[in-house]
Amino acid sequence: MKTLKYWLISGYTKGLIGMAIFYALGFYLIQAMRNASGAEYDPNPGVMIGAIFSVIGFLLFAGVLTDWLKWIVGKRPPLKHGPPQGRPEWTRYINVDNNHKVIGIQYGITGLFVFLVGGLFALTFRLELSQPGMQFLTYKGYNTLFSAHGIVMIVSILLGVGAMSNYLVPLMVGASDMPFPRLNAFSYWVSIPPIVLVLAAMVVGGWDTGWVGYPTLSLRGAIGTQLFLLGFYLFGFSSIASSINIIATVAFMRAPGMSLFRMPIFVWGALSAALIQLTATQTVGISLLLSVMERSFGMTFFDPAAGGQPILYQHLFWFYSHPVVYVFVLPGLGVISELLPVFARKTLFGYKWIALSSLGIALVGFLVWAHHMFVSGMADSLRIPFMVTTLFVAIPTGVKFFSWVATLWEGKISFETPMLFVLGAISVFLIGGITGPILGTIPSDMPLHDSYWIVGHFHATMFGGFVFPYFAAIYYWYPKVTGRMYNEKLGKLHFWLMVPGFWVMSFGQMSAGIAGMRRRIADYDPALGVTGTQILITIAAFVIAWSVIIFVYNLIASARRAPMTNPNPWRSRAPEWQTASPVPELNYDETFEVVGGPYDYGKGTPAYVNMHPAAVPGD
Repeated sequence: MKTLKYWLISGYTKGLIGMAIFYALGFYLIQAMRNASGAEYDPNPGVMIGAIFSVIGFLLFAGVLTDWLKWIVGKRPPLKHGPPQGRPEWTRYINVDNNHKVIGIQYGITGLFVFLVGGLFALTFRLELSQPGMQFLTYKGYNTLFSAHGIVMIVSILLGVGAMSNYLVPLMVGASDMPFPRLNAFSYWVSIPPIVLVLAAMVVGGWDTGWVGYPTLSLRGAIGTQLFLLGFYLFGFSSIASSINIIATVAFMRAPGMSLFRMPIFVWGALSAALIQLTATQTVGISLLLSVMERSFGMTFFDPAAGGQPILYQHLFWFYSHPVVYVFVLPGLGVISELLPVFARKTLFGYKWIALSSLGIALVGFLVWAHHMFVSGMADSLRIPFMVTTLFVAIPTGVKFFSWVATLWEGKISFETPMLFVLGAISVFLIGGITGPILGTIPSDMPLHDSYWIVGHFHATMFGGFVFPYFAAIYYWYPKVTGRMYNEKLGKLHFWLMVPGFWVMSFGQMSAGIAGMRRRIADYDPALGVTGTQILITIAAFVIAWSVIIFVYNLIASARRAPMTNPNPWRSRAPEWQTASPVPELNYDETFEVVGGPYDYGKGTPAYVNMHPAAVPGD
């Protein structure tokens, strides 16, 4: 009963109540104003203002804005540290808390929940696609499910990036917390209302635009389309606020002696991703906001019948949405580079090149967006330049692959679960990398565009670039977060189910695409000969789902029953492993000094950080 009581008074519950109240307030306020002016009934303006009000209501009732409101009226509330008084420590994870580790865990748990929801959507429409004809879904229901799957999975990955960056970056650079703890809490809690709006859109008409929301289709859809556009738009505030903290932490809070080229390599990936989030998110926000304004107030931006330019939306959208792929991938590749030296017991080969390649990928990512538009009708003169810049992305990405292979060469490799997922990530990301230039080259992209080849390529890129590294990261830092070791047998079972399952799924999707299977369709002609392939893809998807269920069970069961483990079970040189597990409230008892290289394993060189000798592992 006490657990239920704490949930009923948690920030989530209070926030959702405030969200409902303020949504109704905004919606009916606008409707009353329109009725008084004699305007025709149109729910779109009310939904727009109601959604904006709902975010404010959620933040107010959850307590995210309390300290800022006190500051506005002249009070200076102290920054609270530690668990809440008179309540169990676990309740800080269901309420507003300013500690970066709590926020990182909140990001992670929410991201895993959203990931499971998105996966459930995929399993549902995969069952529909396993046979020609419509089995149990309607066309509209299928369109909504695959559209929701796309945006929900993207949101889950962004939350996962937030989890790793928030929890690890301050620890890795020797900071006690982020420089703006309240803004950090805001960046997490402001992500919850958009998730609710997107899920609510599914029950008020859904949307059939895909996750991209292309006009003119998005201008004419049901009211669910409006909620989807608004949820997508409002989620951007989370990305921008989070990126500010990551950049400031790296710029101003590094430990003494930690020059840029002495930082752990994951920090470079997180920093590069944050730079993209800060600079690119505004453009997708503009495209989504213009669509909402066109729906709500009759403005003309994208409707060609009224003089608008639908291709303008695509340029604005993809200027963000291609770089955002690297927001997913760069932290994931950082995890691979971070873990390989630990489990190979070797120096990371070409550290500076790896670090600079992350910035290179981030920079070139801004110059390739129009390869998504080779068949859109844009000016022919733009195609060749964008094809060339797209192929340039292979250079900094290739640098990372060469480094990984050289790091593994003649290493003393051990195959614990994190290392298995790192190796699996390399193999899967290689599939995504090899199939990418085929879509970046105009002659081969033209027949494959909008086919299932793209589905296979995109899933390989996302799973290899983020999902597999994310699982590796969770297993690797699980003892640091909980002080307990996960079940190794269940971890390896998770791996050996997921990797072959994904290979079958991804290769099957690309095979179906070559055969002529189009993406974003609910049915297909049996004459294509892809029915057997679709059955294999569906079976593989369920194998992956079972592996994720095993993973979730492993996390929960190990947190409850596993014995406490060595504070540094991996014998890592990294600074986060030189403090207690779980990590103390302010991370380190005293400021440490960086005196060596982060990945000098097996060299007999000094430790990376100058701390008490008992805390420094051997080679």
